[in-house]
Amino acid sequence: MSKTAVSKKAAAKKTVTKKTATKKAVTKKAAAKKAVGVVRTSGEPEKTTAASAVPPVEEAAVPAQPAVPPRSSAGARPAVPAQQTTAAAPPTSPTEPPVSAQPSVPAQPAAAVTESIQSAFSPAVDGADRERLLAGTHHEPHAVLGAHPVAEGVAFRAFRPFALGVTVVAGSLRAELHDDGEGFFSGLLPLRDVPEAYRLLITYEGNTQETEDAYRFLPAVGELDLHLVNEGRHEELWQALGARTMTHQGVTGTRFTVWAPNARGVRLAGTFNYWDGTGYPMRALGSSGVWELFVPEIGEGELYKFEITRPDGTRTLRADPLARRTEVPPNTSSVVHASHYEWGDEEWMTRRAEVPAHEAPFSVYEVHLPSWRPGLTYRQLAEQLPAYVRDLGFTHVELLPIAEHPFGGSWGYQVTGFYAPTARLGDPDDFKYLVDSLHRAGIGVLMDWVPAHFPRDDWALAEFDGRPLYEHQDPARAAHPDWGTLEFDYGRREVRNFLVANALFWCEEYHIDGLRVDAVASMLYLDYSREPGQWTPNEHGGRENLDAVSFLQEMNATVYRRVPGVVTIAEESTAWDGVTRATHHVGPGGFGGLGFGLKWNMGWMHDSLGYMAKEPVHRKHHHDEMTFSMVYAYSENYVLPISHDEVVHGKRSLVSKMPGDWWQQRANHRAYLGFMWAHPGKQLLFMGQEFAQGAEWSEAHGPDWWLLDPAYGAEADHRGVRDLVRDLNAVYRDTPALWQRDTDPSGFSWITGDAAEDNVLAFLRLDADGTPLLAVSNFSPVIRRDYRLGVPDDVPAWREVLNTDAASYGGSDVTTSHPVKSEPTPWHARGASVRITLPPLATVWLRPA
Repeated sequence: MSKTAVSKKAAAKKTVTKKTATKKAVTKKAAAKKAVGVVRTSGEPEKTTAASAVPPVEEAAVPAQPAVPPRSSAGARPAVPAQQTTAAAPPTSPTEPPVSAQPSVPAQPAAAVTESIQSAFSPAVDGADRERLLAGTHHEPHAVLGAHPVAEGVAFRAFRPFALGVTVVAGSLRAELHDDGEGFFSGLLPLRDVPEAYRLLITYEGNTQETEDAYRFLPAVGELDLHLVNEGRHEELWQALGARTMTHQGVTGTRFTVWAPNARGVRLAGTFNYWDGTGYPMRALGSSGVWELFVPEIGEGELYKFEITRPDGTRTLRADPLARRTEVPPNTSSVVHASHYEWGDEEWMTRRAEVPAHEAPFSVYEVHLPSWRPGLTYRQLAEQLPAYVRDLGFTHVELLPIAEHPFGGSWGYQVTGFYAPTARLGDPDDFKYLVDSLHRAGIGVLMDWVPAHFPRDDWALAEFDGRPLYEHQDPARAAHPDWGTLEFDYGRREVRNFLVANALFWCEEYHIDGLRVDAVASMLYLDYSREPGQWTPNEHGGRENLDAVSFLQEMNATVYRRVPGVVTIAEESTAWDGVTRATHHVGPGGFGGLGFGLKWNMGWMHDSLGYMAKEPVHRKHHHDEMTFSMVYAYSENYVLPISHDEVVHGKRSLVSKMPGDWWQQRANHRAYLGFMWAHPGKQLLFMGQEFAQGAEWSEAHGPDWWLLDPAYGAEADHRGVRDLVRDLNAVYRDTPALWQRDTDPSGFSWITGDAAEDNVLAFLRLDADGTPLLAVSNFSPVIRRDYRLGVPDDVPAWREVLNTDAASYGGSDVTTSHPVKSEPTPWHARGASVRITLPPLATVWLRPA
């Protein structure tokens, strides 16, 4: 039914009721006056004389007076418990019990009664407040609505659009409020104090609801919370803002809070009010920009949004920026959520901080959860993913962004729900179950985090309260030129707080072990993807975004302080100085470090893939592309990434980048993985590349698992590559030389880095005790027999611990099963040397025998 229809019907009903009440008044007016001292004035509520102070006994309650309970279906009122009074009125008929007087209103002399009547106090909402409430621009609805003490008693006011009647129920008291029109109801009750608890009985067409009055509650946000929000220092912002179920003043319900400092008014709309926020105005809490409303008796599962009146008077319906649960896209509502999950990963959480990430084995399997096994939920993934990753020996998984996003094709990199895991795969507790399952399997969980930008959807963050709020005020600074999105305003303390708290939220609430921060370069530079004239230099005349630098430093320092054992990782594609340097250590550029724990080595990735794409005959001309990374290998703490970005959008899969026929492609693929796992730095490999998937990745169908079906003719080729990855991880984890001194130059030593004509690279990795591992890669398709390499003279013999050319991996099986003895022949500036057979397109690892 439309609002107009409801209003007309209500008006008609009021007319009929008025006629009936008038007829009763004619026959009973004298008795009523005699019994309760009522004086009625035209258009005004009836008044009760103080001498009697007894509620009226008529069924149609006078708006200015408290009404007794309505008659039952049999025509008689239910009994009302008697109260001790100074005076009591006799029953009006033998069928009606006595109605108790109100002890809270003392008897007054007749002169006082006359003066009270002459004051003609009206409890109705006045014109200005009424207009602002109807327009959705009231900042203090609690100061108007609810129950308020006045000189004449207690004024009750309710704003319930479409209601036919509202009755106040407080213990034995039942008082029908006067219908003031347009959804407003009011009444003056002769009470000394506001009842500690009362309820509203609200009658609609064919429906009656009894509920607590939302406007009788004090703010459910503490002063300290508001102070910290104002300061931009609330490290648990999700506890102060958003929807939070709670018990407040003894009543269960949900507190809603939102930061919207430019709003002229904010109202709450949801399934509990049929998406009409008119009767649910929120109050502004001082100058904080925070709006709040505690709604009693609603809880988990309710959908909601904030109806914001913009500065220009227009309205917009917005999802909650701090929502902890959302609807499944393409639906966009926020969902009230309370977690009931009980974690079982105490052992993991206790020991994860024992060894810093850069000094521990760190081998990462990158996963896009919606497409890893399409159709699986979080809980179904929890049954399969931990077992698969553990079998392959990876120490961590890295999840492409989990935060809610409207477009699946963005893979999660355009976020609208920063505090909610995507609902596509289940609810927040289901995601916790997945993380818990990975931890119990001994696998750490990293998550891609996107604080660089957000999409322009008009129900999300863009111009949230009618003006730029989360984005920069300058449109040129706000607009991201590459992605059509908006960049955060890192100079605004509340926005920094929103993002810093978000980083903590995932680590603390979801036990995430690391955040890989996306697109850091786009944050650091004012001229990123901008031409001259499209950007403004900073206060020093430079191109650095000083606000973004400050934000990243604050985020990293806060995360490392509050959550021991967590690592932050930067995807930063430039040579910014000090990405993984401590924030208090100032570098040559005048900046403190950004404070990350690790950084993606994008240079190594581009150079090495460029080399591998060349035909072997041409590789000798590009030999430096494989050695240059060691020039800067210790300038930062690095991760070597073969990520989703390298195997999509026409870039081809890893094995398809390799030259030659199918055998050579797989051999190159295996040799490259062997080189990568031995190179200083941590490893990251995107799903599907562990079994040499030939097609590039598509989020629509995920990895080609059918390649591992035994019924497929070439299954052994793909299974062999996966077996190699498993063995690489196993030997890696058992060999401290490959990870213990990843960030220490003394943990690496070249044997030969200049054998360009042979396409050979050989180097040593050394653990803290100096125990070496010898890694040799032959990137030519020929066997090199008796290839002499210099080695430390204190190792008498070496044994092969991994060979990517083994038959079990799909290679030609040019392997060495016996120990290789060291000879006292100096070579490569070493006092001793060995002669070994190098298989074609292969990497070999040797350890002291």
